[in-house]
Amino acid sequence: MPTYVYAITDADHPLRLDGVEGVGDPAAQLRTVRTEQLSAVVSDAPADLRAKRRDVVAHQSVQERLLSDGPALPMRFGLVGPDDGQVAAVLEEQRDAYAERLKEIAGCLEFNLKVARDEDDLLREIMAESAGVRRLNERTRHDPGAHRDRVALGELVSQEVQARQDRMGAEMVDRLTPAAERTAVADPTKTHFLNVSFLVRREKTAAFSEAVQQEAEQRGVAYTFRLNGPLPPYSFV
Repeated sequence: MPTYVYAITDADHPLRLDGVEGVGDPAAQLRTVRTEQLSAVVSDAPADLRAKRRDVVAHQSVQERLLSDGPALPMRFGLVGPDDGQVAAVLEEQRDAYAERLKEIAGCLEFNLKVARDEDDLLREIMAESAGVRRLNERTRHDPGAHRDRVALGELVSQEVQARQDRMGAEMVDRLTPAAERTAVADPTKTHFLNVSFLVRREKTAAFSEAVQQEAEQRGVAYTFRLNGPLPPYSFV
């Protein structure tokens, strides 16, 4: 039967799994696959597994329980191996890499930060600061048929938006990085120009949240900060 994998730990992890249920309906019973140096927390894989809320919560609850007792490499939702034997084989084959990752994330949790900026506020800034945009804007206002100028204006505004968002995102990451152990910048979303994860030591999570709050206050109401966490360190495994 296929094996669903939740997380990987050191062999000496206490693996307290009482009261925690696996994915599926009915909930799968958790078990461990062990090698000399590592353990994997697994269960039977449901035949019709989908990212339903109940299963996503169960998946993360297993990982949160493990992380409360020591380092654990959280696997992405839906990771399935052919069987327990194959899972054990991968643990043995990748033992050095997994052991190194476990050392890196020991005592740490992940925070994900997404930042958006009001579009009108950004366009007003571009209009005020870019002579080229103002010049093309005036041309298109006085000559509605100036197709080339309209195209050039759209391209220039798009370039300015991208350049300013890239610069703002880099500045924010630089300012917050000292409060974290590591950072992982992901692709922007449709509505957020910055999408970045921070690996933060457990004892410094309050200080990190305060640093994000201070950054948000300094940026002002035109910016929307969304901080999600603490989370299992998905982005760093």
